Amino acid sequence: GVGRGDGCSELRCRRFTCAAHTLPANMSSKQIYYSDKYYDDQYEYRHVMLPKELAKQVPKTHLMSEDEWRKLGVQQSLGWVHYMMHQPEPHILLFRRPLSKDQEK
Repeated sequence: GVGRGDGCSELRCRRFTCAAHTLPANMSSKQIYYSDKYYDDQYEYRHVMLPKELAKQVPKTHLMSEDEWRKLGVQQSLGWVHYMMHQPEPHILLFRRPLSKDQEK
């Protein structure tokens, strides 16, 4: 993350000041946390933080299909794709979906 010296080098982490690295003050350790959405020219993004118990069920060998992440209890509208693993913190799932034509910048 930015200014934390934690060694995270993920591009999106640096670009969006890595809210993923801090647990929101109002979040219980047993809840799934959904970030606000953030955007570039092609996609909208969000990250989802899983509680430790659920994080143990995240596969380490592949990105999850929609069916897999829904079985973990992640709830979001259609079109979101688990597109990248955040290696330093596997309990953080990174999602994106293409912008609709009227959202494109």
